[in-house]
Amino acid sequence: MLSGCLYSQIPDAPTSITREPDTTGVSADLLPYYSQKISWEACGSRFDCAEITAPRDWDDLDAGDLTLEIVRHQASGEFQGSLLINPGGPGSSGYDFVADSLEYAVGADLIERFDVIGFDPRGVGRSSAVTCLDDEQMDEYNYGVVDAPRGTPEWEDELTARNKQYADACEANSDGLLPHITTVNSARDMDLIRGVLGDKTLNYLGYSYGTFLGATYAKLFPERAQRLVLDGAIDPAVPGLDVGTTQAVGFESALRAYLSDCVAGADCPFNGSVDEATADFQALLAAVARTPLENGDGRMLTVDTMITGVITAMYSEQSWSYLTQGLTAALQGDPSGMFALADSYNGREPDGTYADNSSQAFRAYNCMDYPVEDDPVAEDAAMAKIEKLAPTFAPYWQGPDPCEVWPYEPVGVRELITAAGSGPIVVVGTTNDPATPYEWSESLAEQLENGVLVTRVGEGHTGYNKGSSCVDSAVEDFLIDGTVPDDGLRCE
Repeated sequence: MLSGCLYSQIPDAPTSITREPDTTGVSADLLPYYSQKISWEACGSRFDCAEITAPRDWDDLDAGDLTLEIVRHQASGEFQGSLLINPGGPGSSGYDFVADSLEYAVGADLIERFDVIGFDPRGVGRSSAVTCLDDEQMDEYNYGVVDAPRGTPEWEDELTARNKQYADACEANSDGLLPHITTVNSARDMDLIRGVLGDKTLNYLGYSYGTFLGATYAKLFPERAQRLVLDGAIDPAVPGLDVGTTQAVGFESALRAYLSDCVAGADCPFNGSVDEATADFQALLAAVARTPLENGDGRMLTVDTMITGVITAMYSEQSWSYLTQGLTAALQGDPSGMFALADSYNGREPDGTYADNSSQAFRAYNCMDYPVEDDPVAEDAAMAKIEKLAPTFAPYWQGPDPCEVWPYEPVGVRELITAAGSGPIVVVGTTNDPATPYEWSESLAEQLENGVLVTRVGEGHTGYNKGSSCVDSAVEDFLIDGTVPDDGLRCE
């Protein structure tokens, strides 16, 4: 576990300001947590950071404590409260998201009016963290070649054994945290952060998985959920099997949009129509599946790693040029570009180290949040849908569920969230978002009692701060002034 901040006393660092905690409505047994005083320290020239103590188990305070690391950029203008940010995952570092890319995380008007707060949720990064495999073991897990033919019982057994080794390592190295790494616990942590910061209600901007965290918060604390923006929504009622199916279809749609753009340019490695380019791309995948390509560092580009790289590029149109370069090189026997994309997804640095524990925390959250599904009929139906609607990814999409060998039974449920009694909650959806398909944003806005849908027409994952002044104004006017956008606002 990494703990504490790396403090450097910089002359122009912000002056630390601490407000009194808000303990309104807090029960006596939780007062020691909600009444703790933050001790801010400067970390760099623009930020200060602190550590907050939270219960490991909110339902059993005798289970001990854990730590949450937060970073703050103080409002540069008229202060009107804190704005908590979650970049998604689950498992992504909100601390790094704010500290390393503040202007990407939020627009200038929000930076002016709010103390922007990044935090590492429990299990993540600098907070009390899930720890599983070392760097060498992570390489073998992420990139190792499976000897058995795909789809055979031997292939499934080999993957299950790898998943079991991974899960056992998480249990052995995570200091008893695994059963407590849930979105419900993390949402309660978020209310603790709000209270300790001195805010009576929550201002929140959550991306991707952060929408599920935000919706869960609104379910638990509707009276405190007053200005929430959920961008790139996850539908909390969709079962895990349906999540994977819908994402496969979403990535197929995004791939075709990429190929349409690609064949219209001069540098595309494919020619002809989109259908012809898709067929050529499928042939490339099949070739790599038969014969992986050796990289300069000795790693072998398997078809699974190649698909990871392709999926990575589908998150943003700005990555399409890198995918074109990677595919062009792969057709010539050079897998380095595809490895670069896959490595960025897996958090692997060029020197072979892993930048963070995001993929390990991702596994921990999902295995506790999603009930394990074992319905062969439903699985067959899902596979049939993928084969029909996502034929490019279908041969490589499914395999043994790693959560089947997780050391703890899941405690999460998949259900509608209405958050009755909350303030308006703005849900932003992008029409060809491959990772969190638009239909999920439509569904979440519909099921929330006070949900408001804002649509960004376009490609890529999430909609705010992605170049649409229409979306940006709707989000910022809501967070700053409380101006609720028209439900169904469509930003072309």
